[in-house]
Amino acid sequence: MGIIKPLPDLLISQIAAGEVVERPASVLKELLENSLDAGATKIDVQLEEGGVRLIRITDDGTGIAPEDLPLALARHATSKIASLDDLERVASYGFRGEALASIASVARVSITSKHAAQAHAWRLRSDTDAAEPAALAAGTVIEVADLYFNTPARRKFLKTEATEFAHCDEVLRRMALARPDVAFTLSHNGSAKRRLASANFARRAREIIGDEFFPHARPLDAGAGPLRLSGLAALPAYSRAGRDEQYFFVNGRFVRDKLLTHAARQAWADILHGARHPAYVLFLELDPAGVDVNVHPAKTEVRFRDARGIHQFVFHALQRTLATPLSGAANPVEETAAAAATYLPSAFSYARQSGLGVEEPAARAYLEFARAAFADAADSPNAVSPAPTPAATNDGGAPLLGYAIAQLHGVYILAQNAGGLVLVDMHAAHERILYEKLKTSLDAGPPATQSLLVPLLLSASEAEMATASEQAEALAQLGFAVAAAGPRELAVRSLPALLAGGNAVDLVRSLLKDLAEHPASRVVETRRNELLATMACHGAVRAHRLLTLPEMNALLRQMEATERADQCNHGRPTWVQLSMTELDRLFMRGR
Repeated sequence: MGIIKPLPDLLISQIAAGEVVERPASVLKELLENSLDAGATKIDVQLEEGGVRLIRITDDGTGIAPEDLPLALARHATSKIASLDDLERVASYGFRGEALASIASVARVSITSKHAAQAHAWRLRSDTDAAEPAALAAGTVIEVADLYFNTPARRKFLKTEATEFAHCDEVLRRMALARPDVAFTLSHNGSAKRRLASANFARRAREIIGDEFFPHARPLDAGAGPLRLSGLAALPAYSRAGRDEQYFFVNGRFVRDKLLTHAARQAWADILHGARHPAYVLFLELDPAGVDVNVHPAKTEVRFRDARGIHQFVFHALQRTLATPLSGAANPVEETAAAAATYLPSAFSYARQSGLGVEEPAARAYLEFARAAFADAADSPNAVSPAPTPAATNDGGAPLLGYAIAQLHGVYILAQNAGGLVLVDMHAAHERILYEKLKTSLDAGPPATQSLLVPLLLSASEAEMATASEQAEALAQLGFAVAAAGPRELAVRSLPALLAGGNAVDLVRSLLKDLAEHPASRVVETRRNELLATMACHGAVRAHRLLTLPEMNALLRQMEATERADQCNHGRPTWVQLSMTELDRLFMRGR
């Protein structure tokens, strides 16, 4: 080994660039953050060859004084923090003071800026030491040309021009969602790709995510002490094959955090099954001292001071929103647009408020939030009670799902409400109702059972006989009394009262199959919801069963009072609304 010696400044910056400047999108992110920190209200982005050939950012921010221009390209020079206390309560996008220096070490950079106190603009190039006069009315223009021109090995790792542009476009989408009050334009190779005017959050979300998201999205705005979670969360009917529409912002900064992702995934777990992923745009706000953003140079990773409290707060806030009964979500499309229009996420708003210290830990605030949530649940109508539930209304009189008028092919219920026609998948809807009732019943203690006057006998394989014997306790916890009645025969002596009218033979066989595949101890506790979902599916009214109008109306009223009744246990929608306008359009009325 050679002797130890200090590295040259250029090599140090190039090493740092390996973490900061992964691709053109990384450069764009750093430059956009600088523009927003400078108070820009309009930002224009021009790219060439996916950002490899050129990235030009023009903003109308406060500008940089000429004496500060050389420092802008120096390592560890910044105007955003000056002490450890500032670092622990950082209230800006940038703060490390190394991004521009790292970029300048692997690309040709020029900065043209006019500070409000100066008579004219000044320009500084990364290959010179002195600034020169330039023409610019206001703000700052930063050009990054020929990325990796001096490190060709790094350039070989870049993807195609289209791929690199897609990454840049995604960076701008994230920034635009976080700051709808800022106007953005994006062009590539001289062609305009995006024009986003300053707008409210609802309009910006529509422009970024698309109109298809909104009919399925529910607004949320939950607070607990210094914590606030707001934004839009989509119901499972809008689930995605990937995580492409998951946007989580912490104090206005887009992050990829495993803790927050896990909390969100848990909130959807009871309504979204399989390999599908939820879609959401969520903003978590808390005191800056409660989160460490100085975890990685890219600043997309964070560390929370009270991770457990944050996780529980996010989980329960989302769960409550997704579990809102239909009675609390009438006209979801209109409500979503109205609520989202009034919410304007303001980056680092907590940094501009006083009296928000971390003396009250997130966990303590979460406990207060949880108590309120559980109190609301305790006051809700008892899902197991046979007493009739009052109809939910959206206009003070007519029920939300209206009144049944017919049954189609024994599968769908047709109902008329104030808005038009409602179509209900009766099996899917009843499955969700039974599932929620079974969960409530099991939470309250051993489920109510109904003994059979004549035991139900079913033939069983050796495996089923063995499972029934080994899992007798688990079956009893679920409300089943199953015992051997012969060498290859089982006797079912009691069932959960809620499922007494279902197909008991198929239900018991399915449960035995599930229990055989997961023979671990305490199987009911570890797989409770999966087992209850199986029970609900077999206990729900089957397709092609004819219902009377009172039975159909009773099902509609139960849907209106049941949490998560918008979708079945597999994430599919249970009902669809066709407005009179849509019906008129089908028959071209008024044309």
